[in-house]
Formats: sequence, structure tokens, C-alpha cells
Amino acid sequence: MTDKAASSVGPLVTGSEIARLAGVTRAAVSNWRRRYDDFPAPAGGATNSPLYALAEVQEWLDRQRKGQEVAPEVELWQAMRAAYGEQMVAGLTEVAAVLAGEQGPRLPDDVATRVRELARSDAPVDLVNGLTERFMDSARRAGSDQVTPERVVRAVCHFAPELPAGSTVFDPACGIGVLLLSVAFREGTRCCGQEMDHDSARFAQLRADLLARSHVRVVAGDSLRADAWPDLKADLVVCDPPAGVTEWGREELLLDSRWELGTPSKAEGELAWLQHAYAHTEPGGQVLMVMPASVAYRKAGRRIRSELVRRGIVRQVVALPPGTATSHSLPVHLWCLRRPENAGGVDANHTVRMVDLTGNSPDGSLEPRADQVTDVPVIELLDDTVDLTPGSHLRSRHRDFPGEYAALRKELEDQIRRLDALLPEFAAGGGPGSLDGATTSVADLARAGLVTYDGSEPVSASEQLDTDYLQGFLRSSANVRRATSASGTYRLDGRGSRIPRMGIDEQRRYGAAFRALSAFEEGMRKADELSRQLAEVARDGLATGALAPEE
Repeated sequence: MTDKAASSVGPLVTGSEIARLAGVTRAAVSNWRRRYDDFPAPAGGATNSPLYALAEVQEWLDRQRKGQEVAPEVELWQAMRAAYGEQMVAGLTEVAAVLAGEQGPRLPDDVATRVRELARSDAPVDLVNGLTERFMDSARRAGSDQVTPERVVRAVCHFAPELPAGSTVFDPACGIGVLLLSVAFREGTRCCGQEMDHDSARFAQLRADLLARSHVRVVAGDSLRADAWPDLKADLVVCDPPAGVTEWGREELLLDSRWELGTPSKAEGELAWLQHAYAHTEPGGQVLMVMPASVAYRKAGRRIRSELVRRGIVRQVVALPPGTATSHSLPVHLWCLRRPENAGGVDANHTVRMVDLTGNSPDGSLEPRADQVTDVPVIELLDDTVDLTPGSHLRSRHRDFPGEYAALRKELEDQIRRLDALLPEFAAGGGPGSLDGATTSVADLARAGLVTYDGSEPVSASEQLDTDYLQGFLRSSANVRRATSASGTYRLDGRGSRIPRMGIDEQRRYGAAFRALSAFEEGMRKADELSRQLAEVARDGLATGALAPEE
């Protein structure tokens, strides 16, 4: 349909937007399209992503009373929430078991009635897919990490390699199977999964059975402590491991053969999962790991990161857009690993691809622009930190070193000129000790009501006293010594400090000089920082080839 034709029917909406309008899942909208002959025909879009005229959709919803009454799918979900509460995975498992034809489970009466009603018009697989989608949406809105978020699944699928027929895919922490079944969608692909939560593992298997995925097997158990697939070697391992878990079994697994890159510390559970996944790859096999961004630079994991780089195992690190992991706001990386075909050394020219998508929308394109990707030589990564954060490497490669150097140099030159103007001119005074005669203590000034405090700073409370004059003399060497305790602590308000007695006009003259000196000191601190930045830019620019010394 042309843009002109599309505009003639008014605003267009997607299937997801129709689902939100009606308060149902996208699977329910797909069912309506098949079930009702009068459902609006697509008014635009592509075959796999049709668009519908909003006016036609609203009219159809009004006729069907879908917009006015609660949909049967919503009523089923509400009944399940009432029956199972926080144990929704157990409820999903029991419903899926009934739909799969198992005789064992007995559903609560209200749930069973609504399942039977929906099963008359919906295929069991569509009904389970709709419930799965609704469960994922509720977990996202609740901020739960119980399931891999849809955006993370999309990212893993995008960066996953093309698998030949008959490949094996493994997920050692598969949850309810969303990531595993999404990545391994090709018919005939062997899928193996393990999940610690028994209900989640059972639901993943039942959903695979309803999808007629005969090559899927998911088992329950703790993958790290009780590996159910000890001899499995997969073409691809995908994993969204539990994050921040310290009780992963380090003490009982200290001598485990899986730690060929180094024994993970208690705080580095994610690197234990990574090595478990890597241990299940055959030569040439790949691993896609969803990792918290902090794993890329934490000190405790430096040795393991070093081995990943040195052996040529880590091939790509992708910093995903903020909001990808909808259960929290923390940044997420995708580590792409590959087991070398042979045990030989790594080519000296080997690089690790760094992709930084943190400036993108979480629902936007996952294809990096030229300025979002760089290939970093192994030798540059093998330093004291072995930082695998993509942004830190991209910034150094796409910086405008000549522009930064010129701008900082000009700013420093301007600052030095301002410093010269700030420094006051002084005439010879009466000599050392000439102001020691008539003095008064800060304590006396405070008792007379001439001094008050702004935090820890003494300030004038009278027109007879100038604040800059007061604070300037308090910062003199003699008063600093008086106000410094035996432990070396200095307090500006030192009540034993003394200042010379002067008339207000003389005070203001001295106060102006002290004020100028304070401004000069602040300017010097800024000049010092500019000097540091300028030297750093110059040094890094020379080291990367972005700058060159003049002949």
C-alpha cells in the first residue's frame, strides 16, 4: 500500500497495539484474525507485521464488545492470579499439563471452567503461548528477573550465529524456556535445557511438547552443582545466568574441571556460569552469555578475563541499550565466545570486536553504526585491568584528539591570562610583626555578637567587621598553627585565633586583597586540572596516532 493510500484510512495500528486496546495478549489478537471472518483486513505493513486501520479496529471491537467487557483470556488470567498468587509458574504448569492431555493435575474449579471454555475455540498451543506472554509482561512490570526479558531475547537472537540443520543448542539456566526456544527455532534443532526451579523446567518441557518440538528436553536441577548433561557438547550455548548470586557452590566445586580459565571468586558467580557454558561447547562451538556490565571490569575477574582474551575465546562484547533488561535499570552486556578449533596459540593479529549500543533505544535497531563498533587488538586488552567494557575502547578510537587538544590548549592559555589579572599588586608594608600589636580573638568577636557561623565558616554579623578580612587573617600561617589540633585537624573557626584591629575601611582594603588571592588560588586549581587533561589528551593522541609531533 502506498503512503497516500495508507493516509486515506487514517492512523494505522499494529497487532500489539490492538491487544493493548482490547486488554488481551497478542496471541489473542492472532486468534481473532483466524477465528472471525469480519476481522479488519490489513491496511498496510508487511506480511509478517501487518498494520490495521485504527477506525476499523475500533468499530470491530465495539461490535464484538471486546472493548467493553473483559476478554475470556483476561478472566482466565485473573482466576489464575486468585488461585495461585505468587506461584504463577506452578499454575502455568498445571494448565499446560491439562492442555497437553495429562490426567494428573486437578485445576481449581474457576480456572478449569475458563480453560475448558477457551479450549473450545483456541488451540492449546495458542492458549499456552498467550499465558506465557501475559506472565512475561507481568514479570516485566513487577521488576522481576524470573524470566529473560523479551528485549534480551531479541538481542540474543539477533547476535546468534546461523545454525545448520541438526545443530544442538543448550541453555543451562533456561527458566521457562523462552530464550532456548526462541534461539533454537529451526525444525530439527536439538534443544537441551536445565533449570533449578522444578515448576519452570516442567512448564518449559510442556510448552515445547505443545509446540510439537520433539527434539527439546528440559530437566530440573542445579546446573553448577548437579550437571544433568555432563557429556553434552553443543554447537551453541545461550545463558542468562542468575546475577549477583554469591552462594553458587564455590567451596564444594573448588577442584572442578570446568574452571579451565581460573577458579571464580565467590563474588563472580557469572564467570562460573560462563565457564560451565563454555565447557559444554564442541570445537568451533559458540556461547552467548547475558552478563551484568560490572563483570567486564571487576578486579576479582581479571585473571579469567585475561585467559578469555589471551586464548582467543572472547570474540565480541556488546553493550546493550539501557532498558534492555526491563527488570532493572543496570546496563547489560552480551558476551560472544567461541571455542577454538585447535589448541594452538592465538594469532598476534587477533582482535575482539567491541559494540556499544548504549546510545540506542532498547526497541531500536541492534545493527551498530560505524561509530559504535571497533576491533581491539588482543595486546591492547591485556593490561592491568583487562577491561572488556565496549564504551571505554570506543571512546579512545572515535575521539577528536586534534580538536580536543586545540580546545584545551586555548582554554589553558585563557586561564593563565586570567590568573595574571587576578593576582593583586602589593606595596611594601611595615615589616614582619607590624600588625601584632593591637589584636583581638575570634572568641571575643563572637561574644560581642560580631561573628556568626555559616556552617563551619565564621562570617561577619556586623557592619563593623568585613568577612573577607576576617577569613583571610584566619587562614594565615600563624592562625592555622593555633587552630590545628595535635592530631593534625584544622578548624577554620579556631576561637583562639587572633586578628589585627582595624577600621572598617582598612578591613575592606585587606579583605579585597584576600578575596583576590582566593580567586587566584581557585584559578590555579582549574589551571592545574586543565594542564592534567591537556597532557593526557596529548599523550593518548600521540600513542594512538591521532596526533603527531611537528617536524
